[in-house]
Amino acid sequence: MPSRDTETWQRAPAVPDTHYVSGLVYSDPEIFEEERSKIFGKVWALACHESELPKKFDFRTIDYAGTPIIVTRGGDGRVRSFVNVCSHRGAKLVNEVSGNTRRFICFYHQWAYDSEGACVGIPQPDAYNETGLRAEDCGLREVRTDSKYGLIFINLSDEAPTLNEFIGDALEPLSPMLTGTELEVFHYQRSEINANWKAWMETNLDTYHGLMHVLLRKTQVNSSREITLFLGGHAATGGSGQKYGDYGNWAAREESLALPGIGANEMKNGDLFPNFTILCRGTVIRIDTVTPISPHRLLVECRGLGVKGESESDRHQRIEHHNQYWGFAGRNWPEDAVAAERCEATFGSGAARHQIIAREENLRGNDDGMLRGFYAEWSRMMGRPANNPFNRS
Repeated sequence: MPSRDTETWQRAPAVPDTHYVSGLVYSDPEIFEEERSKIFGKVWALACHESELPKKFDFRTIDYAGTPIIVTRGGDGRVRSFVNVCSHRGAKLVNEVSGNTRRFICFYHQWAYDSEGACVGIPQPDAYNETGLRAEDCGLREVRTDSKYGLIFINLSDEAPTLNEFIGDALEPLSPMLTGTELEVFHYQRSEINANWKAWMETNLDTYHGLMHVLLRKTQVNSSREITLFLGGHAATGGSGQKYGDYGNWAAREESLALPGIGANEMKNGDLFPNFTILCRGTVIRIDTVTPISPHRLLVECRGLGVKGESESDRHQRIEHHNQYWGFAGRNWPEDAVAAERCEATFGSGAARHQIIAREENLRGNDDGMLRGFYAEWSRMMGRPANNPFNRS
């Protein structure tokens, strides 16, 4: 095949409009700001796992697409979330990542709030009597919070559908693993990567990219994978057997460590649009959440889940299984980060014009169906076609 000149390089790929993506969706600042409001401002997003808030008055803070959030378990045991902003002068209320407290006290002027978001303390309050300001009118801005299978989700929109309506049946293939035994987070890492947020999500949606990983080329039987697409851009994969013994001195994983509903050497994944992935690799679960920072930078948070109360030796083995693939020194995670940043190097500069998502294998093996489902939902919510977001000829 000959090389291409400028005109043919810039020309749209000769595939259906749904089977390629414009490079502008990764780099244009207008699109990025619209994504924050039209997508992240309206969908349900994972805040944490319930095991991260085990006791009353435990809290965690997160930054979600430019909005700081407090997630806390109140004295009544209910988990609530609030925008992490003091009602008085707009200062960030809580700076710690996690902790346990009955009251959130702003460092600036010592205004205080309880775990249900009520303003319960204003120093020297009499000076506000003349203007009529009352503590009961100064509570925190509550954010919708709900949970499913031990996963705690938030939604910035008061009008969005319920969590169950949003998820639909998308997590059903993974429900035995998530509910068959009590789980807890044993590993948490957060990393900022120099890439657009969608570039990381694509590493979890693009089954074809397994060819990048030496480990997967040796151990994973791609042709057996089955892909299921759900409404709303969600997807799931399963039926992929792993031959761990084909890699170095590794051995097949022990069935005694297998999570409910999956064999120790099986793999099942689930993706919720736009930024959430569960990867179940037989004996351990990894959860990814991706948060946009700028058009060219993302935050990815990874959680490893194991069985609560298991023996020390079983936990040690489970952590080893997790880290073989997904730790900082693992085989896959660093390569995924490099892939996202290499795409950023070209889409961010405008050197790359399009991305092709045209593999068709009847939703088996390395079909690009999950990517097409993702961008179909992206296009719907954005009101822009992903292949030509500015309708340029």
